[in-house]
Amino acid sequence: MDKRMNISSLLLQLLTLTILANGCTIRPPAESGAFNTPELVEIIRLDSSIHLDIRYATRNNFTGKKMYGIAGAFLQKPAAEALVNVSRELRPLGYGLLVFDGYRPWSVTKKFWKITPKNKRHFVADPRKGSRHNRGCAVDLTLYELSTGRMVEMTGEYDEMTKRSYPDYQGGSSKQRQNRDLLRSRMEANGFTVYPYEWWHFDFKGWEKFQILNLPFEEIN
Repeated sequence: MDKRMNISSLLLQLLTLTILANGCTIRPPAESGAFNTPELVEIIRLDSSIHLDIRYATRNNFTGKKMYGIAGAFLQKPAAEALVNVSRELRPLGYGLLVFDGYRPWSVTKKFWKITPKNKRHFVADPRKGSRHNRGCAVDLTLYELSTGRMVEMTGEYDEMTKRSYPDYQGGSSKQRQNRDLLRSRMEANGFTVYPYEWWHFDFKGWEKFQILNLPFEEIN
């Protein structure tokens, strides 16, 4: 009887340690210092002309799995307001913004890292450092034609893990490069910086002032 109790006690301890260990691996990295109070806002509430194509709320993405429970796009308020300004500047040129992703919970970044082959990991963020998406200061987007609603052609597809995704890639057609460079120029003029490997990914200035978040979309007020 005592032997059985000892074995049961040992198994319970092992189970507890396993749960605690797993719990540590699903938490964002610890950060020190003072951060701005997060104020995530839904982009389309500020500008209804900004369209959404939230691929991670579907299976139509590089993982082949649904990663988000709802199809929403959120940014910290200063970044969202800057994006609205980009939208206004593009409107007279006949273009609108089509957003693929904004704020991303840290747990999703961790899943992306695990799924992505090691030789392709420069296209995703290391969860040990966190992503600027996790801070609500990064946005993935492209252009669409206001007259037709059609997405414009770029040098590569969204989330394509090839050199065609590089913002300085010189292949493709002149029109595709022109579209890509127009998006980049308007975004950079409003405080965003393009990611070196993805023409669609832009980080907003001051991103380091915001903490890594793991808040599900459903809990954003």
